[in-house]
Amino acid sequence: MNLFDLSLKLSGFPIKKAIRLLKTIQNINESDYTAHIESKKQDIVEYHLKNNEFYQEFAKNIDISNWDTVPILTKKDLQKPLEKKLSKGFRKKEVYINKTSGSSGDPFIFAKDKFSHALTWAVIQNRFGWYNLDFNTSKQARFYGIPLDKKGYFKERFKDKLSSRFRFSVFDLSDSAFEGHLKKFESTPFDYINGYTSSIVQFAKFLQKKNCILKTICPKLKACVVTSEMLFDNDKKLMENQFGVPIINEYGASELDLIAFENPNGNWQVNSETLFIEILDKNNTVLPYGKEGRIVITSLYNKAHPFIRYDIGDIGVLSKESTLKKPILEKLVGRTNDIAILPSGKKAAGLTFYYITKSIIEDDGKVKEFIIQQLKLNTFKIIYVSSETLSNEKIKIITTEIENYLEKGLLITFEKREILMRSKSGKLKQFTSYLNQNT
Repeated sequence: MNLFDLSLKLSGFPIKKAIRLLKTIQNINESDYTAHIESKKQDIVEYHLKNNEFYQEFAKNIDISNWDTVPILTKKDLQKPLEKKLSKGFRKKEVYINKTSGSSGDPFIFAKDKFSHALTWAVIQNRFGWYNLDFNTSKQARFYGIPLDKKGYFKERFKDKLSSRFRFSVFDLSDSAFEGHLKKFESTPFDYINGYTSSIVQFAKFLQKKNCILKTICPKLKACVVTSEMLFDNDKKLMENQFGVPIINEYGASELDLIAFENPNGNWQVNSETLFIEILDKNNTVLPYGKEGRIVITSLYNKAHPFIRYDIGDIGVLSKESTLKKPILEKLVGRTNDIAILPSGKKAAGLTFYYITKSIIEDDGKVKEFIIQQLKLNTFKIIYVSSETLSNEKIKIITTEIENYLEKGLLITFEKREILMRSKSGKLKQFTSYLNQNT
């Protein structure tokens, strides 16, 4: 029985209809795709101008024939009660409702109409199918957070059962917990791993210490899909070596859809079926392929809630090899709020600190994981979990390298902890700035 599809159907999400539409879209010729996308863009704008009071007020100066006049929608614009953002004809009980993670600092509640949400799952299933993974039959080893309250805990466990998956909590990354994980892999024919990058990396490090290749004890394992956090090349190589399967990079947003998924050729293929993605500069001018800028996304099918030219808060580059039907995300730089402002006025991606430090701090295998915080213009704290306190020599090397890459005069402090705090969902935010980014 196709339990996953059945669970969607019973919840009111017409998955079969969504799969049929997805196939129709995918069968549109490249030469006809521009006309298709232009039509869908105009349809969704006209729909919300007619049926959504919030959007009528927000986009009152639109020239419907000129896409450049469509205003950029930000997370702050959407921090309003859901009732004020729902389109006519939609009630809370009749839509899918969720809340953004808040990793950008601007969380809000959003809605999707049920067909739009079914389309999301149709796209996800399609992408996983590239690797012969089936949500109805393939067994998933899931590295995610889980609610600690009894009701939430058992609700997620029930959903996991319907979805043919077993959940490994990311709140305990100790060796003793990983020993338990390993026994589960020995006794369960998992087809693939799916979950947060940082926790799966830690499991790979544990396997490396044990000189263990996961596929040798779980022969059915086909792939590992990582999501929600940055994937660095050296971590990808580590996981490939220790798991013995391809590592697949996923990029998505709960309020939208699956945004990009690594295809079998190793390219981050953008979802052009349900989304329209633009790269904009600081003046909201559309940039050509190959140029770095803000990622702005239009959800082409969500009628319950407008996401039109929505600035997701990320910075990226679409490859010069992109086409409208098959855009390729060449690089995802990070979030716009992950920018470090230095005393000189220079700005740097916060992950620059993380990347520089990572190459030095983990080379001896003693440091399990770490995060970086900007406390003042010139002050950064590195919080790490390790079997030993960092030596003065190592601290000096890290500080020197950061100054070489960025600028001198920075104060770098270090704090050893037994465990790193994660969000309620289990995500680990690798860089956080506590400065007011508007100053």
